[in-house]
Amino acid sequence: MKSPEHAAIGAVVGVVSVSVLFPAVAFPTKASLWVVGVLVSVFVDLDHFVIARAMQGDWTNLRRAVSNPRVGLVDQEQVFADTDETRLRQYRLLSHLLVGGVLVGVCSLVDARFAVFVAVLLYAHVVADLIRDAEVA
Repeated sequence: MKSPEHAAIGAVVGVVSVSVLFPAVAFPTKASLWVVGVLVSVFVDLDHFVIARAMQGDWTNLRRAVSNPRVGLVDQEQVFADTDETRLRQYRLLSHLLVGGVLVGVCSLVDARFAVFVAVLLYAHVVADLIRDAEVA
């Protein structure tokens, strides 16, 4: 799934989650949490570059995305064009779960509600990836 799609899902899930988990919090804090939610929904995908690095032995994919912003932001299917998509997909989901577990654990040290917020966002991200992988949407 592309970053703008994850951002849209994160925006919707984030606004609902903030409303449910933080009902008595002031609006500026709610807005900040919502922004954090959208960022978490998108930036969890940075693990793809580490996985591709491990698979290929170099940072070609990261260089491609950073050196050409159009590829990194718009034509994202070209970022990993020379990578085994099937293997990347398998490792990507595993990595999301491992990173997500650690991130939720760290967030629980700050605030249990914040940990639940991050867990819900990451759950929505992984489900969206699985739906796309199954070619349902």
